[in-house]
Parts: sequence; structure tokens; C-alpha cells
Amino acid sequence: MKNTFNIYRFCSLLLLLFFFPFPKISAQQEIDSSLISVVGVGDIMMGTNFPNSSYLPPNNDCEQLFSSEIRGILNSAHITFGNLEGCFLNEGKVEKRCKDTTICYAFKMPDKYVNCLFSNGFDVVSLANNHIGDFGEKGRSNTMRLLDSVGIRYGGLLSHPTSIIEIDTLKIGFCAFAPNTGTCSINDTITAKRIITDLKSQCDIVITSFHGGAEGSSHRHVTRNTEIFYGENRGNVYQFARVAIDAGADIVFGHGPHVTRAIDIYKNRFIAYSLGNFCTYARFNLKGPNGFAPIVRLLVDKSGKFVKGKIYPIKQSGNGGAAIDNQSSAIKEIKSLTSTDIPESNLVIENDGSFYIKEK
Repeated sequence: MKNTFNIYRFCSLLLLLFFFPFPKISAQQEIDSSLISVVGVGDIMMGTNFPNSSYLPPNNDCEQLFSSEIRGILNSAHITFGNLEGCFLNEGKVEKRCKDTTICYAFKMPDKYVNCLFSNGFDVVSLANNHIGDFGEKGRSNTMRLLDSVGIRYGGLLSHPTSIIEIDTLKIGFCAFAPNTGTCSINDTITAKRIITDLKSQCDIVITSFHGGAEGSSHRHVTRNTEIFYGENRGNVYQFARVAIDAGADIVFGHGPHVTRAIDIYKNRFIAYSLGNFCTYARFNLKGPNGFAPIVRLLVDKSGKFVKGKIYPIKQSGNGGAAIDNQSSAIKEIKSLTSTDIPESNLVIENDGSFYIKEK
């Protein structure tokens, strides 16, 4: 695992800086031992063998869903995060309630697909979402077993709410929340605060993620209100992010709406309200705003304070798979939505995707 800044990661960093320079941050700053690099992406579902294998990528090969440029970015950070939207399970009975199981949106990726998370640099994933329980306890336990086998940390389940990653002498904690059965609740802020505060007492930096907010292109805005979708309370993500940071979170990564939303800074801590669909093969709507998303790359100090960041825009064409978007749709979307939804923000977002706090 890439839990230390090893030779492979250093080489990946040099390639990344050559092909995708990190404006306003020098190479010396980037490898400065006083700074920690964190990459966050949204939903990951690399194809499902339910209800049949037609929803798997060609030749049952998930590696083709990640371009070489994407792989370089994911492997360049100390910590790389994503939301695992579904379980790993070769065989199992669907337990999600569906009126018609032939068209039921239930996701289980083949066991071997865990290796695509490992090879593409993921260190930690959220299991707090509405698909981790599609195949019941068998799917959850098998997913945790496989993630353990490759050294990828996870959190967000009531049975496993948090994880801690050590980088040299630094401890980085992770926790996740969602409005779904078996997950740590985004709507129980008292318990959420307790989990985050306890984790912060053990760690230098805490990364918190949430699966919240209504879904789809008509729900791209941060409303600052409780969002109800199909009768389900999907939380007030604006409020939850602030509750999390007040409790000790240093980075908040949101996902769930399947579209890109605004970014924010609160108490010098970073918030992404939705990272959209990152790598979601088949069974996902990838039209319009659903088909592009950001890779967010942050530099923070050893206390978790935001220093600078960069958005790498990706798109998914056809049935899905992450590739660099030369039209920079996610950058344009985040600039527009942040200006509209968080007008008081002191973030400057450049056209090349770099962002930083405006000097007073």
C-alpha cells in the first residue's frame, strides 16, 4: 500500500507535475514534509454481475476503466479516498427490496475487482451509502474481508464506523455517514459529533465523508435545507459539514447526488458537497451533469488546515470509466455553483482548476 511517500509515489508525482502541473504550488512545496496531499473522488461502481454479467466491463476487466492519467493522479497523494457504491461479491442473494428484481438497481462487483482499487492507489473508501447493503450481511462482510486483504481502510458502517491510517508519525482518521440502514447516520448529529470528536482525539487529521443530498441534475445546488428524495431524509449537507468540522473534522468529502456540487471552506477546513460519479460502469445515468465530475487534490498542513488544492476534471463516456475531460466541465460547474450557492466564500477557483483562499 502507498501509506508512505515511497519511490513509486515520488515518480508518479513527478509525472503528474509534468503533465498536469499544480499551479501556484512548487514541486518543492509538494514534497515538503510539512504538507500532506489528499485526493478525493466520488462514487465508484466498476460494473455489477447482478442481474447478469452484461453489466460488467468488456472481458470482465475493471482496469480499463481508469486511464493512465487518472491512475497517475490517484497514486500521487499520501491518501486517496473514494465512495465504494456497492459490495464485492461473486455469488449472493439480493436483499434489497425491489418490485421487479430484473430491473432492480443492486450492485455487486466481482471479488477480483478489489485489486483495481489497490492498483489505482486507493487507501480508504466509504461504505456508508445506499448500496453497500444490497446483498445483506454477506455482501458487507465479504467486502470488508477483501478490503482488509489488500490493506485498504474503510468506515461508515455501524459495525465498523472508523479507521486510522498511519503515515510515518502522523495519524489520519476516517469516518463516514449516510441516511441508510446499517450505516452511521448523517441525521444523528449527536452520535456523529461523538464519533468525530473521539477520532480527532486519537489522530492528527480527520477525514469525514457523507452520502447525502437529493440525486440528479435537478439537485445540483446546495440548498442549506434538509433534502428529501423519494420520501427519504437525505440530510442537510451544509449543516452536517459544519457540525463535522466543529467536532474535529479537517476534510469533508460529500457524495450521493451523482452530480457535482459546490466546494467550500469553513474554519480553514475544506468541504466538497458532492464529488459526483467518478467511475460508475453501466446501470448509471451518465448524461449531462451526471457524466462529469472532479478529482479533488488537496494540500493540508499536519493539523489538517487547508493550504491549496486543484480540481482535475474527469468525464465518463459510453457505459462509463474515468478519463480526463479536456472541456473542463467539472471545473466550470464548481466555479459556477460555488459562486451561486456559497457567495460568501473566500475561495478563488482558477480556470485551470487550482483553488486557494483569497488573501485579505
